Amino acid sequence: MRGPDRRTEGLFSFVSCEGRVPAGHPLRAILPVADAALEALSGEFQQLYALNGRPSIAPEKLLRALLLQAFYSVRSERQLMEQLDYNLLFRWFVGLGVDDPVWDVTVFTKNRDRLLAGEIAAKFLRAVLAQPKVKTLLSDEHFSVDGTLIQAWASMKSFRPKDGSGAPPAPGRNGERDFHGEPRTNDTHASTTDSDAKLFRKGRGKEAKLCFMGHALMENRHGLFVDSRVSEANGTAERDMAQAMVTDVPGRHRITVGGDKNFDTAGFVAGLQELNATPHVAQNTSNRRSAIDRRTTRHPGYAVSQRIRKRIEEGFGWIKEVALQRRARHRGKERVGWQFTLAAAAYNLIRLPKLLRA
Repeated sequence: MRGPDRRTEGLFSFVSCEGRVPAGHPLRAILPVADAALEALSGEFQQLYALNGRPSIAPEKLLRALLLQAFYSVRSERQLMEQLDYNLLFRWFVGLGVDDPVWDVTVFTKNRDRLLAGEIAAKFLRAVLAQPKVKTLLSDEHFSVDGTLIQAWASMKSFRPKDGSGAPPAPGRNGERDFHGEPRTNDTHASTTDSDAKLFRKGRGKEAKLCFMGHALMENRHGLFVDSRVSEANGTAERDMAQAMVTDVPGRHRITVGGDKNFDTAGFVAGLQELNATPHVAQNTSNRRSAIDRRTTRHPGYAVSQRIRKRIEEGFGWIKEVALQRRARHRGKERVGWQFTLAAAAYNLIRLPKLLRA
């Protein structure tokens, strides 16, 4: 018998969001780990909010919503609020009931900026890794470092002389700008849209872009990110930030640090050795002499580090493709760095359930 084509809407519903989420859904395994990290940050949240006044968006709900934005490749916070309005899975994960109103996007953005001042993204990343069941998965001896470019939310047309010279912009919303033949450097020019963005090219023959540089420190046992930062894009940023992240590794025991050929410089190798870290970096012998020799490369651990260090690209790939960090959605190094670090924490969260089961 053919069923009738009519809309049936009940006046009341007695099914909660909890009942709508399948028992085996991946977010069910992620939520307890995220909630434990948020509970550990309760004291940090308390310091960011006044004791009196009108209640704002709970920071725990705000961070869960931003994690969903990374998990499901939601391209904007406005679209995220739209999804929260009708997506029961999103409501369940964030902690909203079926009838709870969704926040205005401008209110959501303003509350998110408050968490930026407290460096909550970096603290959340550390809180996830500090849980006892997660710490057993981490290596405290073997690490890898690398960097990746993040294209800035700024047009090349905005890269103009700092002294105000140059041809005036053409009229119109997106007027033409002819800069061919004009020598442009970061010393003489700056973006009028995002002054923190720097002109940089990835290699010889590549086009120059306005971008930032993201950095990560990965432990080698399971490939989880233990630290991430964003800096301006320049030729030494990868080595400078890598050395800073290694400096912040807890303890002063002997560790190994893997890296690609860009880290094979005498200064970086000597800096790691001062930090009681063995540099397991790839040898760069193109018309030069490598900064490491057979005393390091003859050990089997060097070959293992060189094989495992490439897994850091898997994390960068997820952050840039799934979490949509290939091009920044914010302006300024602080905001871009905050979003990049939260995406690194989201990458850890999607991998932890499977690792904990194993």
